[in-house]
Amino acid sequence: QVSFVESGGALVQPGGSLRLSCVASGIDFERYHNGWYRQAPGKKRELVAVVTQFGNTDYSNAAKGRFTISRDNGKKTVYLQMNSLKPEDAAVYFCNAQTKVRRMYHTDGLADWGQGTQVTVSS
Repeated sequence: QVSFVESGGALVQPGGSLRLSCVASGIDFERYHNGWYRQAPGKKRELVAVVTQFGNTDYSNAAKGRFTISRDNGKKTVYLQMNSLKPEDAAVYFCNAQTKVRRMYHTDGLADWGQGTQVTVSS
């Protein structure tokens, strides 16, 4: 059974940094593409960043230049380094993995979500 366990969320001041982690189980991790998503109160879940099985990355406009996604196949873990955090980055952050990279961009069609990790950005 596929599962994702996210961690690393916290309360941070604007301009601060956080590194989120997501451990995946139940999948052949090396064959999957990984993504980070977030959902703020009252808003739809949105894609933040993708890293393919080959290590190629893609970011939302909001994440470009501030966030870095990476993966460790040996640990079956995907990371999201977030710098220069803004209040609008506050959300619950989730990860997901798919065998087809184009599916990563269809957030509403994805399943097997974990509980997420809460990021709060406030002074």
